[in-house]
Amino acid sequence: MSMTNSNPVKNTIVTLFRFLLRILARLLFRMRVKGMDEALAAGNEIHGPLLVIANHESFLDGILLGLFLPIKNPVFVVHTKFAKHPLFRLSLNLVADYLSVDPSNPMSVKQIIRLLKSGRQVVIFPEGRITLTGALMKVYEGPAFVAAKTNATLLPVRLDGLSRSYFSRMTRWPRKLFPQITLAILPPTKLPMPEASSAKERRHRSGEALRRLMQEMALARPPQRTLYGALCNAARLHGSHRRIVEDIKQVEYSYRDLLKMSLALGRLAGHFTGPGEKVGLLLPNMAPTLGLFFGLTAFGRVPAMLNYTAGVDGMQAACDAACIRTLITSRAFVEQAKLADKLAALQGLEQIVYLEELREKMSLRDKLWLMCWALWFPRQVEVKASPEDAATVLFTSGSEGKPKGVVLSHRAILANIAQIRAIIDISHDDRVLNVLPIFHSFGLTAGSLLPVLTGASVFLYPSPLHYRVIPELAYDRACTVLFGTGTFLGNYARFAHPYDFYRLRYVVSGAEKLSTAVREQWFEKFGIRILEGYGATETAPVIAVNTPMAYRSGTVGQFLPGLEYRLENVPGIERGGLLHVRGPNVMNGYLKADNPGVLQTPASNQGPGWYETGDIVELDSEGFVHIVGRMKRFAKVAGEMVSLEAVEKLALDVSPGGLHAASSQPDKSKGEALILFTTDKQLDRAALQKAAQQLGFPELAVPKKIVRVDALPLLGTGKTDYVSLKRIAEELEA
Repeated sequence: MSMTNSNPVKNTIVTLFRFLLRILARLLFRMRVKGMDEALAAGNEIHGPLLVIANHESFLDGILLGLFLPIKNPVFVVHTKFAKHPLFRLSLNLVADYLSVDPSNPMSVKQIIRLLKSGRQVVIFPEGRITLTGALMKVYEGPAFVAAKTNATLLPVRLDGLSRSYFSRMTRWPRKLFPQITLAILPPTKLPMPEASSAKERRHRSGEALRRLMQEMALARPPQRTLYGALCNAARLHGSHRRIVEDIKQVEYSYRDLLKMSLALGRLAGHFTGPGEKVGLLLPNMAPTLGLFFGLTAFGRVPAMLNYTAGVDGMQAACDAACIRTLITSRAFVEQAKLADKLAALQGLEQIVYLEELREKMSLRDKLWLMCWALWFPRQVEVKASPEDAATVLFTSGSEGKPKGVVLSHRAILANIAQIRAIIDISHDDRVLNVLPIFHSFGLTAGSLLPVLTGASVFLYPSPLHYRVIPELAYDRACTVLFGTGTFLGNYARFAHPYDFYRLRYVVSGAEKLSTAVREQWFEKFGIRILEGYGATETAPVIAVNTPMAYRSGTVGQFLPGLEYRLENVPGIERGGLLHVRGPNVMNGYLKADNPGVLQTPASNQGPGWYETGDIVELDSEGFVHIVGRMKRFAKVAGEMVSLEAVEKLALDVSPGGLHAASSQPDKSKGEALILFTTDKQLDRAALQKAAQQLGFPELAVPKKIVRVDALPLLGTGKTDYVSLKRIAEELEA
């Protein structure tokens, strides 16, 4: 262990050297330290051991922390491998003391505990190594156990920017010699010793608590920009010539190409729309759709993404709710998707503009503006807007009634992207295959904006229903990330060759419950573990998701960092409670057809800012979320609340090869009666009764009627159309 020398002359030299290094760091790296005043104020209230925890981005981390931390004479815990390097020892020795430890040695933890108890303030990197992905690596349990054992105060510190330097281990990341660096000092906290039956379990739980704390640290700098500003920032970080988007036309677009397209389309759309106007987009997954989306936000318009599979009534309700007067589409798309009749039936539109006509409307002045100024100074183009302003309007699926317009701010979408990146390492090397429609929040945020704004490339495919083509695309384009619904993933697995998904490292399922059969099929056929998640359009959309570091089969993972939650007891439902969430990714409010153009914030009995999801969920001891069912998908049979999803699970256990959906109809004697729609022609009530007895399902969960169908009605998002099934069920004879 290196200790500070008591020689006053040497101490003076070291102090002067540290002062010069601080000036040099501020000049070269434009060093910004945030939270310093708050940390100094909190330091007066901290009594007892202090443990500083920080993420690990580069070889300079320890030196910069030693120079800028507001604590005196800290001791850095370093790996013995690095402590032996002469240059490392010299550089760190000049700014701080250090203790070299071997993580594989159990005595290392005791050394750190003794150091804290002696009164020294300790700095440690819980990851134990410099990141190779740009995201959080594995978090070791030792530092968490030390903090809990000594009741030390934790001072979280977030370093940002060093991973883009030549002092990092990010070999393929666009690097700079002197990138801008931010050091954010967060409020101190405690990590109490968790309750558990064994020391091993206590150590594990404290490690999990520290991992979640470090994920929260990744959100220390909440996004304070607009979507177009984020696109400009991504182009600056990753290089304007990096190819980022490809679509079915097999044309690859760089950041510069995407910016050029966005600026051109946004300026042209600005000629016939007004500031703040909600402009309907009826377009497939294509690069121009993404360009128009960014372009409209850059010029202060709000793209409203219309669901072209919703039918005339659904599209009309969406247009009415958002007061859409201008709709932008493509003649080729309208012809291919056979949408001409739907467009003709829509009322209230003042103009329909086709992309094919926009190019002809580009004047010489527009071209000179674009080529001579806008492309050279893209950040100056953006209309000054607040991150809290509306960025887009998405529409709910209509699975439980008329579609509602969900107004998402720039802050909500960018916060959700930051939350996802805090727990999953989407990197510069990834290629996302997005087959989910951009009008769906999952397809927009996760499938399109996440890769573009983080430097990963994306292939946009216009339909998720081409079950034979999509696996071949994943193979041909060497895609590493695939998002889909359980239904779509199950069909891809049926038609895919076992080697088609050889490059996939993340397959994420959402929008509907993932069946055990699909999960097992993917693991057996491709050796891939599907990461099931959960979300809502109102939360931009992700709420929880399984990750490689925190996975539990049968759950939808843990809540995202930065998201608060509360469960409300519901009479008649024994398991779980009604979920309410609050966080930076929650919507601004609804636009409804019955009160057009008026933003309505949904009321929650939990207070302002809370969103009631309508889902009944249950949490286990480690915070994994189990979805019990939708509040609206419970039927009251003979005075008891019966989950329709439990009915579907019972049918799936009996007939794993079939598709099943439960609904209900009024019943004079029992209030409601259960109806099961199934594609299995052989399934009967006797088989369901027998399985219910064996599996412990109540007799009330066995449906009164079984209706055999060739296929279940689906919405364009892949979800089951329960509104249609409910209507059919009510029309059946009781």
